[in-house]
Amino acid sequence: MNRGLFIAVVGPSGVGKDTLMRAMVETRPGLRRLRRVITRPADPDGEGHEPVSEADFDARLKEGGFALHWRAHGLRYGVPVGVCMDLAQGRDLLVNLSRSVLAEAQARFQPFVILHLTADPVVLAARLAGRGRESAEDIAERLTGAALALPEGVGPVVTLDTGAPPEKLARAAIKAIYAVRV
Repeated sequence: MNRGLFIAVVGPSGVGKDTLMRAMVETRPGLRRLRRVITRPADPDGEGHEPVSEADFDARLKEGGFALHWRAHGLRYGVPVGVCMDLAQGRDLLVNLSRSVLAEAQARFQPFVILHLTADPVVLAARLAGRGRESAEDIAERLTGAALALPEGVGPVVTLDTGAPPEKLARAAIKAIYAVRV
């Protein structure tokens, strides 16, 4: 059996990662989206993460419960260790990651591809403001981070601007990802 493809989805807050990932799962049978663990309360309009306290996150980390973990924007994020079993069973997975763990993810999971999403800064600012989760200062910080490049040496990378409708973008993303699958 072939190993599943680890698709690392990266891009700035507000770029539309969650919307695109939902559309991709609907478009390609068998493609799954990994549920992250985050030290943030549940958000019915968000990604559908598993909310945990700092203490619960620490306990799971000490027990080896995460394949990857990182801090960003005052929160902690974890990719459950179950990702390894899913990939070993041939399941292709979409995983929303931080740029900071891309090299580690690539070293650990093969086959591997990065779906790098971009959008116009004006569009990002409007989306972030519309969510109502971030202050004006937080939005400015996230927009500054949006301009950061991916780490050197990671890839292959498929870069897409999220200006198209999600269904059209999902088809384009899937076509490009599976064209570069190694």
